Amino acid sequence: MAGEKKTTSTERNKRWQEKNPERSKYLRRRTDARGFIKNWAKEADLIELENLMTIRRKQLVDGTAENADV
Repeated sequence: MAGEKKTTSTERNKRWQEKNPERSKYLRRRTDARGFIKNWAKEADLIELENLMTIRRKQLVDGTAENADV
């Protein structure tokens, strides 16, 4: 243990994000979307998002969706 450098969770997180850029981007965007819906979305936004989700679900079922494997 002597002489070993301790790493902070921030450093470990940064390394993980660098090694997993696509997954990191996916998680960040998912978090942003949830925060928007929970804290900022108006009724019109929610209606639009529901329509977009319906379209996306159809694409996933049909197999025509992009980035479905993230």
